[in-house]
Amino acid sequence: MAKESVKTTARGILTKYLEENHLRKTPERFAILDTIYSINTHFTVRELGNKLEENHFPVSIATLYNCINLLIKLKLVVGHKLNTTTVYEASYNKEKSIRQICLVCGKMQELRSPALLKTVDELRLHRFRMSGFVLNIYGVCSSCQAKMTRMKNKNNKKK
Repeated sequence: MAKESVKTTARGILTKYLEENHLRKTPERFAILDTIYSINTHFTVRELGNKLEENHFPVSIATLYNCINLLIKLKLVVGHKLNTTTVYEASYNKEKSIRQICLVCGKMQELRSPALLKTVDELRLHRFRMSGFVLNIYGVCSSCQAKMTRMKNKNNKKK
């Protein structure tokens, strides 16, 4: 599905929910959704706020959190809790991907594993048809491991 088509579908899901629940269709909600779906990677709330300001559409931090919580409820956004923060990303129409995510620095890297992709594709799911998946593997990247080792060695030398 093309990126604009995904964004249009996500807007439709949000619109339908707001109408069915008699909530206001505010420009802020749609600007936040559009901005999220224009970002090609994960982001923090602060980064999202900065991006909105760059586009001359500043919103309060409370509005950002409230809207993100709504979008998570609608399965249009997903959050990843890392060591010191939470990062978010657009989640509608994710196809098939495997990622490793560092819990310390938040770095995400796509993994190419045809064997693992095939294994998940061939899963026999009871009374369920899979349309796609995202497999997140959490851990600590080699850069953060090296920093932690240096800090540990430095602290041991002080003793």
